[in-house]
Amino acid sequence: MPIPAASARPPYGAVVVTGASAGVGRAVAHRLARDGWRIGLLARDAAALEAVRAEVEHLGGQALVLPADVADPGAVFAAAERVERELGPIDVWINDAMVTVFSRFWDLAPEEFRRVTEVTYLGFVHGTMAALRHMRPRDRGTIVQVGSALAYRGIPLQSAYCGAKHAIRGFTDSLRTELIHDGSRIRLTAVHLPAVNTPQFDWARTHMECQPRPAGQVYEPEVAAEAICHAARHADREYWLGGSTDLAILGDMAAPGLADRYLAATTVAGQCRPAPTGLERRDNLFQPVPGGHALRGSFSQEAKTDALRLTGSSARLLTAAGALGLAALMGFALRGRS
Repeated sequence: MPIPAASARPPYGAVVVTGASAGVGRAVAHRLARDGWRIGLLARDAAALEAVRAEVEHLGGQALVLPADVADPGAVFAAAERVERELGPIDVWINDAMVTVFSRFWDLAPEEFRRVTEVTYLGFVHGTMAALRHMRPRDRGTIVQVGSALAYRGIPLQSAYCGAKHAIRGFTDSLRTELIHDGSRIRLTAVHLPAVNTPQFDWARTHMECQPRPAGQVYEPEVAAEAICHAARHADREYWLGGSTDLAILGDMAAPGLADRYLAATTVAGQCRPAPTGLERRDNLFQPVPGGHALRGSFSQEAKTDALRLTGSSARLLTAAGALGLAALMGFALRGRS
């Protein structure tokens, strides 16, 4: 999907994108490059990052390759120092790196659950710490947490990932209150995504007999990238992308027990492709998969290229207005019967 370039170049600074070697992170790097940003590309696979660097420069940006595992705080802090020295002050930090395991909880090994937590949750913590080390003395900057509908609503087969996404939302809300208390001008925002057509479903570890697939409506990574870059510019408290995200979050708020039963009945089979899992399948839980990095995954035939984007407050207000309207209509109907 072509992405139009913005009319103005960024006024200053650099941006760091974690998980930049594939999927949403790679799409974000492309989108930022079209605006001429200086981009720190952070992920584990140096060769994949070099490919992204070439793409960024072709699109008009400047890139610095930062091979690092976000589970290692020292490596993340060192990467931030390099960006400050070589690209300039970090104006935006986008946390996106993730890993997951598709499995029933009782089939997970403790080290697998720990690894998902260390990358998908603590990776965001380390990135946020690194960003604040440089932003707080200047009292400016924006941190974007790439979240998920699963930060509000857990689903079967992804207990470790859902737990990590819930944890990100909790620590982000806590940090936001501290920044507000101190009168900080640093902006903190979250973008909660729907299912996205990325390579994760081809290289995530799985204990299922089938190949994993996204749950629900799928969107192309460029759709997510556009929302994330919008958040970096405008930094509302949070954004919900896609109608499926709105439904998942609001449905869980309204009727969590009903959501439990619906997901139990539909989402185990809904995350399975007909193809069996082969012995040759490699996963990226502990090590990158060489040569597997790409912008998109295997679901472009069904992936949508646009999505409704709402702030969380707007979605809640629309829902409340709809509920009030429905209550009013029911009241009129009942009065008409009496």
